[in-house]
Amino acid sequence: MRIGVPTEIKSNEFRVGLVPSSVRELTARGHEVFVQSGAGAGIFADDATYAKAGAKILPDAEAIFAQSEMIVKVKEPQAVEYKRLKPHQILFTYLHLAPDPEQARGLMASGASCIAYETVTDANGGLPLLAPMSEVAGRLAIEAAAIALRRPTGGRGVLMGGVPGVRPAKVVVLGGGVVGTHAARMAVGLGAEVSILDRSLPRLRQLDELFEGRVRTLASTMDSVETEVLGADVVVGAVLVAGASAPKLVTREMLSRMKKGAVLVDVSIDQGGCFETSKATTHANPTFDVDGIIHYCVANMPGAVPVTSAQALNNATLPFVIKLAERGLAAFDRDPHLAAGLNVREGKIMHSSVAASLGFDSLGSGKFVPSAAAE
Repeated sequence: MRIGVPTEIKSNEFRVGLVPSSVRELTARGHEVFVQSGAGAGIFADDATYAKAGAKILPDAEAIFAQSEMIVKVKEPQAVEYKRLKPHQILFTYLHLAPDPEQARGLMASGASCIAYETVTDANGGLPLLAPMSEVAGRLAIEAAAIALRRPTGGRGVLMGGVPGVRPAKVVVLGGGVVGTHAARMAVGLGAEVSILDRSLPRLRQLDELFEGRVRTLASTMDSVETEVLGADVVVGAVLVAGASAPKLVTREMLSRMKKGAVLVDVSIDQGGCFETSKATTHANPTFDVDGIIHYCVANMPGAVPVTSAQALNNATLPFVIKLAERGLAAFDRDPHLAAGLNVREGKIMHSSVAASLGFDSLGSGKFVPSAAAE
């Protein structure tokens, strides 16, 4: 198969769809890999490194899209990219379609088969291609919060771990999945006082054992969320409904009752955010203030550490890229977990949660109906 890797063009995105070691694995199996010149610059992999791995270097994205049967990216395609897609092509990348009807329409119009990393599953019900970036984002969330808490950046002026005789920051993590677990791990390591809220009691038991009592585990209810948020110095939003928009757990009304200078880190922003006042930001301008509360809502957090995150992502995606390269869409017949990643095909939305969030009248219909989810 002919596989194309364009340069990522989203603001401050330095990752790349395939690292040189992945290119080597694919070319060794007889596949052609086209890499846009400069695509690996963000991870300090130059064209010569990719050429040594067996890639053919093409001058621009237009050439990549024109010559490839499968496009492998990191972030969701921008308008100029999905307009280049053709019906015979496969797109394999993060899509996050639920809060983005414009992108959904564009991908449907292309006729291409679009597979989303974030909805590929595994035998345990997990999301193996989302997990590595969730690990990175969870850890980065605490680093970002620690900086945002500083007074010169508008925060409360609280040191995450405190010092002897002074209480540490109170960190509340909403969601006990991969993001929440890694955020809690970092916060505990810095000496913060940490609480994790989750709706799953079995998961809370696992977290209690994992952290050996060093974090408080609380059942997530409207009351417990409100109580914990109002007393927090840092709130990390780490909730996920696979393929769907994130629920809004922190309302605008709550902000006026929170500690001034407290920090909200919305890791769920790719799925619309779990704070009512969230709006996507960039690494160049990562925070904004609403009612004295600092919001950090960077939509591609792992892009800040591309050397780590690109390799971590490729470790997870490469086996699926190989399956698609070997068998094309027939790979779905042998791997239902890969098939769960199919979001768009032949102009139709193929994932039920995505369809519901976008406000489609039925799965695969391709018709929008007026609804809050589609606004």
